Amino acid sequence: LGLLKMDFLALRNLTVIKDALDRIEENHGVKLNMSELDMSDPAVYELLSEGKTDGVFQLESTGMKNFMKELKPQSLEDIIAGISLYRPGPMDFIPQYIRGKNNPDSITYDCPELESILEPTYGCIVYQEQVMQIVRDLAGYTLGRSDLVRRAMSKKKQAVMEKERHNFIYGNEEENVAGCIAKGIDESVASHIYDTMMDFAKYAFNKSHAACYAFVAFRTAYLKYYYPVEFMAALMTSVLDNTTKVAQYIVTCRNMGIEILPPDINEGEGTFTAASDSSIRYGLSAIKSLGRPVIEAIVEERANGGRFKDIKDFISRLSGKEVNKRTVESFIKSGAFDSFGLTRKQMMLVYGDIMDKVSSERKTEISGQMSLFDMFAPDEKPDEITIPDVGEYTKSELLAMEKEVLGIYASGHPLDEYEGLLNKNVTCTTADFIPDDETGMPKVNDDERVIVGGMIAECKKHTPRAEYGFS
Repeated sequence: LGLLKMDFLALRNLTVIKDALDRIEENHGVKLNMSELDMSDPAVYELLSEGKTDGVFQLESTGMKNFMKELKPQSLEDIIAGISLYRPGPMDFIPQYIRGKNNPDSITYDCPELESILEPTYGCIVYQEQVMQIVRDLAGYTLGRSDLVRRAMSKKKQAVMEKERHNFIYGNEEENVAGCIAKGIDESVASHIYDTMMDFAKYAFNKSHAACYAFVAFRTAYLKYYYPVEFMAALMTSVLDNTTKVAQYIVTCRNMGIEILPPDINEGEGTFTAASDSSIRYGLSAIKSLGRPVIEAIVEERANGGRFKDIKDFISRLSGKEVNKRTVESFIKSGAFDSFGLTRKQMMLVYGDIMDKVSSERKTEISGQMSLFDMFAPDEKPDEITIPDVGEYTKSELLAMEKEVLGIYASGHPLDEYEGLLNKNVTCTTADFIPDDETGMPKVNDDERVIVGGMIAECKKHTPRAEYGFS
């Protein structure tokens, strides 16, 4: 199957698999061997058939989800074919492929010699390797010459393909090609077969390449089905720098019944982590404006010095370690300090003073000077920072802060109270306007009338200019 033929498109997904396997071993004590999976596992194929493929390599676009629902794959061979067909050009064969899969009696072959070649793909030409076998079995091509045809197809060399038409049908004695007629195949049948191959040649795909993709697709689907929390945590970690993707996968998690816990300075890591069998802790590195060195310094300090007791303890221990006012503010707004027992509004009002005080104390220690308060016993020093009794921000204000630093609403959504109304009336979401990864086309068509629901995030007023005839 050419498993060594892997390109860079799959590298992130290989990292996701490795990360998920490490998390599974740590959380469940199970050391999975991806090479020993049951590739006929019906539960995994049911997942694909239901279109629940967010995060599954090669199968997560809207168009591919719909294709999987139609295809209802039952084997790795179906996934390989699906990946090969869902591309411009071969897409034209999808209805024929599905019809043949669902009703084998409807399959017809132009000549008996084609049956053994096209039976695995229900009468359709799907792979370059099938073209190579067709020219060998029907026209007597050698292995080497059939590979020349394959290369001409993959490079879209129409002139070469047109030249080979004569050789395929009539043969070429000088080049030791028998031709279809010499093998008892009617001229018109041979011409039609070659025309079909030419149509396919425009977007030829080799099976070895698709097989590699299919193996990765199956493995990601397997992990998503059997270990959803660890897999989704690894998946979101792989797109930490892509807020749009993180938000998309968080919605997927919620639809799967997985709770997304907010960032927590004492519980979280730099990455998304499996907090329990049904929840994922938000990764600290996903908070905007926080570099990974900052997060690494925080996690290391927590490992060495224990949990942070309060905001003053955090600032004191991290002062001078790349933590500045912007960092602390981002943690407060994200909810990472909520476990300290203060409201976010209280912390926003005092964190600056605490940082200034810690900085001043640090400078005094360095200079060896004694302050007035050093004359007091440690437990008798007056508290210089008073926590104001100001309550908490409104729900909308808290959500706006989360959106600002996380790129998503973590603890809720401003439209939660209107969810029923929206579900009843909207016909599509903003995601339907985003072009599909494979086809380049959105789900919504030009001139189509749709109803979307949302909230106005910004409003700009423009005054019409007099030269355009407005007053």
